[in-house]
Formats: sequence, structure tokens, C-alpha cells
Amino acid sequence: MARGQPMMAATNLWQTMRTEAHTFSAAEPALASFYHGAILNHPSLCSALSYTLALKLDSANLPAILLRQVIDEALAEEPSIVKAVTEDVQACLERDPACHYAVMPLLYFKGFQALQGYRIAHWLWRHNRRALAMYFQNQIAESFCVDIHPAATLGAGIMMDHATGIVIGETAVVGDNVSMLHGVTLGGSGYSKGDRHPKVGKGVLISAGAKLLGNITIGSGAKIAAGSVVLASVPAGNTVAGVPAVIVGRPKTPNPARQMNHDLPDE
Repeated sequence: MARGQPMMAATNLWQTMRTEAHTFSAAEPALASFYHGAILNHPSLCSALSYTLALKLDSANLPAILLRQVIDEALAEEPSIVKAVTEDVQACLERDPACHYAVMPLLYFKGFQALQGYRIAHWLWRHNRRALAMYFQNQIAESFCVDIHPAATLGAGIMMDHATGIVIGETAVVGDNVSMLHGVTLGGSGYSKGDRHPKVGKGVLISAGAKLLGNITIGSGAKIAAGSVVLASVPAGNTVAGVPAVIVGRPKTPNPARQMNHDLPDE
């Protein structure tokens, strides 16, 4: 599945993953059982995803076999999750130069795995199974060092590169095709229980270590420089940097999340 190809349907993506797994299994016999257990023994992408997530989130309190039942239920009842998973894989292939194969996000990238775990937790939250949703959040944070509140709203085609230390609060909103790196915080400001977290538009690039605080709006196509502390809304198509962050230019592309260019200054 090469970069730049049109979006693949889940069934086509799954066939690509199976082909890759066959190839890798033959090339490295020591990993043959791993590829069979994670990919080749499953009839669908949904089955493989639930298997991987359940193993990653397994605990004595909620073992993998029970976790799989919950995950399978969510995937069966909410087709939009499967569509988002497919777009998230595509995002990794298009934007991460270290992602060479379609199986890599599912098997190896904890940002991708944490994001899919969040999608299950969000489904549980919306179906008023909030105790279990919070349990998922805790296990995701423990397993992947990524803390996303299950009430937060995240779009599709999202890439969390490296992902360690990402924190996304309860009332945060993240649009489609956003890219963010490790150490990013979408946090609250103050102790009120209302709407208190950032709203991030489509195609935004949030570089490593950036902190976005409060009920602010980050317009579509904006770019947040590494290490910035953003305390005020950012107009669409602008680049901000600094502590506190100020406008320093405009991204060289209307979709900085896809280009992953972290250089400054911009235009």
C-alpha cells in the first residue's frame, strides 16, 4: 500500500495486511507464530484489531477474552469506527516516513493502538457504559502512556507519532486529518466543570511538546510549533510559536498535517 494511493476500503486494506504478513512470516520464521496469531488467523481487520487491543489492555481485573467481547460488540455496532481505523492506517502510511507497510500501525505503533482503544472507550461512553469507558481510559494510559478522556471527540485520519505523553481532556474536539506528536497536551484551564478544552480544526499539525490550554479554537490548517504554549485561539491557516504562542507566519501548505513540516519560519 504505497504512499499517495487513494483511500482503501477496509476489505482491501485487510487483504494488503494479510499479504504483507505472509511475506514477513516467510522471511523471518522466528516471527511466524506472531504474524499468524495477530493477522493470518483472523477473518477480518476488526477481528485482528480486537485481538491486538485485548492483548495490549489485558489485566487480572478484565482479561483479554472479556475485552475482546466488548471490542467486538463496538466494532459490529458502529461501522464508523472501522472507517476511522482504515483512515488512521492511511494517515500513518502517508505521513510517517518510518511506516513502510500497512501492518505496522496495527502491530507496532502505540499511538495508533491507543487511538483505537480510545474509539472503543468513546463508544462505551456514548452508550452510557461510563464505568467501563473509564476503565478502558486507565488501561490505555497505563499501557501506552497516552491519556485520552473517553468523552473527547476525535475525528478520523488522525496520526499520533510516537505518542508518548499525549493528553486529551474531556471536552476536547479534534477534527479529521490532524497530526500530533509526543508530549502534546489538549488541556483545560481553571477548575470549572464546563467546556474547558481546545477545539482543533481539520488538517492541523501539532508539533512535539505543544500545550494547548483552555476552551480555545485552533482553526483548520493551522500549525503549532514544537514546545509552544497556546492560550488563545489561532485563526485558520496560521502558524504559532512561543511561550505564550504568537502568530509567526502561515504554513507553506494548506494542509500542514499531511506534510509534517516542522520548520520555522513559515511564509
